[in-house]
Amino acid sequence: TLKNRPELRVIVTSATLNAEKFSKYFYNCMIFTIPGQNFPVEVLYTKEPESDYLDAALITVMQIHLSEPPGDILLFLTGQEEIDTACEILYERMKALGPQVPDLVILPVYSALPSEMQSRIFEPAPPGSRKVVIATNIAETSITIDGIYYVVDPGFVKQNAYDAKVGMDSLIVTRKQGSVLVVRVVQDPESINEMLPNPVPEIQRTNLAHTVLTLKAMGINDLLHFDFMDPPPVQTLLTALEQLYALSALDDEGLLTRLGRKMAEFPLEPPLSKMLILAVDLEKQAIADQKKAKFHQPEGDHLTLLTVYNAWKASKFSNAWCFENFIQGRSMKRCQDIRKQLLGIMDRYKQDIISCGRNYNKVRRAICGGFFRHAAKKDPQEGYKTLVEGTPVYIHPSKYMREITAIEPKWLTEAAPTFFKVADANTISKRKRGEKIQPLYNKYEKPNEWRLSRVKRHQRVSQTFG
Repeated sequence: TLKNRPELRVIVTSATLNAEKFSKYFYNCMIFTIPGQNFPVEVLYTKEPESDYLDAALITVMQIHLSEPPGDILLFLTGQEEIDTACEILYERMKALGPQVPDLVILPVYSALPSEMQSRIFEPAPPGSRKVVIATNIAETSITIDGIYYVVDPGFVKQNAYDAKVGMDSLIVTRKQGSVLVVRVVQDPESINEMLPNPVPEIQRTNLAHTVLTLKAMGINDLLHFDFMDPPPVQTLLTALEQLYALSALDDEGLLTRLGRKMAEFPLEPPLSKMLILAVDLEKQAIADQKKAKFHQPEGDHLTLLTVYNAWKASKFSNAWCFENFIQGRSMKRCQDIRKQLLGIMDRYKQDIISCGRNYNKVRRAICGGFFRHAAKKDPQEGYKTLVEGTPVYIHPSKYMREITAIEPKWLTEAAPTFFKVADANTISKRKRGEKIQPLYNKYEKPNEWRLSRVKRHQRVSQTFG
């Protein structure tokens, strides 16, 4: 800590963080401020609450374009799908007004957009026209766009939220912090009271398994009393410990295992890092290169994606191949960079890479070894249900279950014997008789439940399920 290392210098720089909060955490350290130029800002609100904030935002953009002095417009929306929809609607509405209306250059910007298209937002609009940049909240702090005179902000943002009970991450639309300066906000003034004064810290709304694994690797074991700047929910911490124990990254005393120490080296979520390590143990690697672009694999989405990568590799990483197959070259290059990084880590631990050829079962078993908590079974009525919580889920690109892989039930007990057991068909109900796998437990009853020895745990399981 800084108390024990007075010679250590930690310099935190930011244009948006709460400086007083950081100063207090670091023992009331000095705050250095670099003043910048502030411009006058006029904040206006709609007179009535808007039921459709997207439509109201687009109407506001058109009103500014048709009646306000020159100056570019910045519109904040929550994500890629919403931005693409807004661009399409705005284009059609402007087209319907006819050629007598000044041109409005519509420019979307989000992370998945190719860099050459993103860079267009920095170009000035042609003479006699105006540009509108439709962006996520990345444009609040990460980039600066010259010429912006008008900002339309519906006041919503999409954030990642983790439900510790069901062990799922989900993207939710929520009120953003109320400190953003805008010219026109599409919301009524009373709704400002619903806004949070500051965004919820990420550590309080995300899965902490990787964070806990990193802290354990640093020798920090008493996490419940650790001095977090923003303490996470206790249940989220316990769920992370449960997940790491089930992945065999922690032992019965909650200490890091040899496997856990290897997993901590990867910049990945623990299920992914274990999947990579287990892949070596199962003597499998990439599937053989394919010459033709027939990507679909009936065993699951992961093998299909791997086949796409291998076909790109067979083309010698050709951009022309990506264009011909409607695949984004930048995303494939990112996959290649990540693969090289992970191979370097595995090589450092002398993990031999041996191809499995077309033995897809080894690939699927490795995936099962890392993501057994996400297993679901077919529901006789509709869709699927997760084995752990019984949550209904459906296979669809816009739903929870994406990038799926079929597995054998017995692989669950092999991958996580402390988490699943084979059900005894003679002791369960007729409705459950056809099921082969049950979760061993869903959540811990007491804060220190994860510290129980194997003997005590076996006794308790026997009492619970016997």
